Amino acid sequence: MNIINATLRKTPGLYTVSCEGERISAITLQTGNVLAQPGDIDAQGQLLIAPLVEPHIHLDATLTAGQPEWNLSGTLFEGIERWAQRKETITHEDTKQRAHTTIRMLAEHGIQHVRTHIDVTDPTLGALKAMLEVREEARHLIDLQIVAFPQEGIESYANGRELMTRAVEMGADVVGGIPHFENTREQGVSSIKFLMDLAEHTGCLVDVHCDETDDPHSRFLEVLAEEARIRAMGSRVTASHTTAMGSYDNAYCSKLFRLLKASGINFVSCPTESIHLQGRFDSFPKRRGVTRVAELDRAGMNVCLGQDSIKDPWYPLGNGNILRVLDAGLHICHMMGFEDLKRCLDLVTDNSARTLNLGEGYGIAVGRPANLVILDAQSDYEAVRRQAKARVSIRAGKVLMTRVPEQVEFNAV
Repeated sequence: MNIINATLRKTPGLYTVSCEGERISAITLQTGNVLAQPGDIDAQGQLLIAPLVEPHIHLDATLTAGQPEWNLSGTLFEGIERWAQRKETITHEDTKQRAHTTIRMLAEHGIQHVRTHIDVTDPTLGALKAMLEVREEARHLIDLQIVAFPQEGIESYANGRELMTRAVEMGADVVGGIPHFENTREQGVSSIKFLMDLAEHTGCLVDVHCDETDDPHSRFLEVLAEEARIRAMGSRVTASHTTAMGSYDNAYCSKLFRLLKASGINFVSCPTESIHLQGRFDSFPKRRGVTRVAELDRAGMNVCLGQDSIKDPWYPLGNGNILRVLDAGLHICHMMGFEDLKRCLDLVTDNSARTLNLGEGYGIAVGRPANLVILDAQSDYEAVRRQAKARVSIRAGKVLMTRVPEQVEFNAV
């Protein structure tokens, strides 16, 4: 298979990308437009990118908003209460059906790599069992990383440590945590040390819901970063949300950033969800409730954007289109200068792949997997401005999905 007349990100000219079997075999700079031969895919000068990446979503809770009740306050904590109600009614097939439906939404938008957080504060670990099956059943569409996520705490939930350990033994790829939800600060710190020990001993990655609150005194990020630094695990560790950072004063952040850089950890922000859930206890002015995405990025740290939820107790909207989240995130995080816009896809491609530790399993280079997406745009800037759709998605050297461009016809006046 040859993809001809392709524009590659941050590189001038048109290219032919050739695939043999499931791998990229050659990348050739063209001297001009090339005529398509049988079997070729003509990119028509549009962007050919490595697949979009979803670094943070909750597939076990997706498509449950309003079941049995809506989150009327819009707060994180009521969302947890509503999910606790819904958990009592979930079944194996219900969880799988909703996850598969959502995965197809993601795949339709050119996403091929997904990290999902799965609630393991359940004595039966029912959602995890279902998602382990989904991971295999959906391999033709996506690569799925599963986080053992203790939604109701590790130390504060009965047998929380045992459940986390069992989840990893069953096949979870990533160890999660939620230290700011533990009953006390001491339990929050203890939970971080436990989950880091578990990850270090098992070789798992780490992704912690960290300081997802407006409380400026919630400072578990420094604990997580220091644990990552002293264990030399930074590249394997992710701090998700860190919304309290939006309320930290600059003097503290100056010190904190020094530690964060030394630790080498990754960051995920979910801007649409955070701006919806946070600031709920403010009258006016209302805080944005989003972490310092631009500041982290400009300090040379790895930060990416995720959707977090699709129609669940925490967020009632969402459709699988991560460029929608990118658009909102650029607005919310004051990243609308052209220097940010012209490389904005980093926040949903390369940076996310680094967070997921995809390594040489990701990217457009000879010998790497032939997983590719043609976007209906010629640059990062146009992709986000026009909310470009994935026109063709290629996985393992085969066409996975094609989209017929929309046509609009005006009636003559």
